[in-house]
Amino acid sequence: MTDAIVLEREGSLLTLRLNRADKKNALTRAMYGQLGQALREADADPGINAVLIRGSSECFTSGNDIADFLEEPPSDLDSPVFAFMRSLLDCRKPVIAAVAGPAVGIGTTLLLHCDLVYVSADARLRMPFVNLGLCPEFGSSLLLPRLVGHATAARLLLLGEGFSGEQAAAWGLATEALPSAEQALAKAREVALSFDQLAPAAVQVSKALMKAPDREQLRQVVEAEAALFVERLRSPEAIAALSGFINKR
Repeated sequence: MTDAIVLEREGSLLTLRLNRADKKNALTRAMYGQLGQALREADADPGINAVLIRGSSECFTSGNDIADFLEEPPSDLDSPVFAFMRSLLDCRKPVIAAVAGPAVGIGTTLLLHCDLVYVSADARLRMPFVNLGLCPEFGSSLLLPRLVGHATAARLLLLGEGFSGEQAAAWGLATEALPSAEQALAKAREVALSFDQLAPAAVQVSKALMKAPDREQLRQVVEAEAALFVERLRSPEAIAALSGFINKR
């Protein structure tokens, strides 16, 4: 267990709060392990109707902790980061995200798998995979072009361009952009708690129906991306880029 992930139970709502402010909520193997376990347990707990994933009002997450990543990079689909991805993909309960500040790499791609996403208008989202010698992950190569079209997806995935929370909402990557971080966090919590007033089984069946048409294709893409991501991590391009990132920092 790590105190970098704080689990908070509020009635039928489980909140997973990223709590590593000194590292801008950068995600480690241990954090992925705890997030995945919490999602699996929430999914199996009949007393939980919804899950909220959030960071602080200053930062959602800066993505992977590069030093931790390089120390023991994921080697197969059983690695903690990919186990977390499967747990989020398989979660039958509604998952809500609250985003303020930076949301980098998987901090953006995980939002594609949440059911409702509330962002601050000035949140800063970015997927700099190619910039680090890597490739898209978590189904983003499939889902982003569908959401925003190939031309915009190419800017985001091939050039690693950043975008605001306001743009995320306009493109359909987020449910709503709120004027401030505090309002985004409050709105996400309010909506997450509202599932206490809805029939849980009906909500879960409805979510399953919406996800069903793309489920198998998405799972295949996520696994294919993961295999290529692991391969890219061993490439000279990625090793140079990631090492340079750490030295620069």
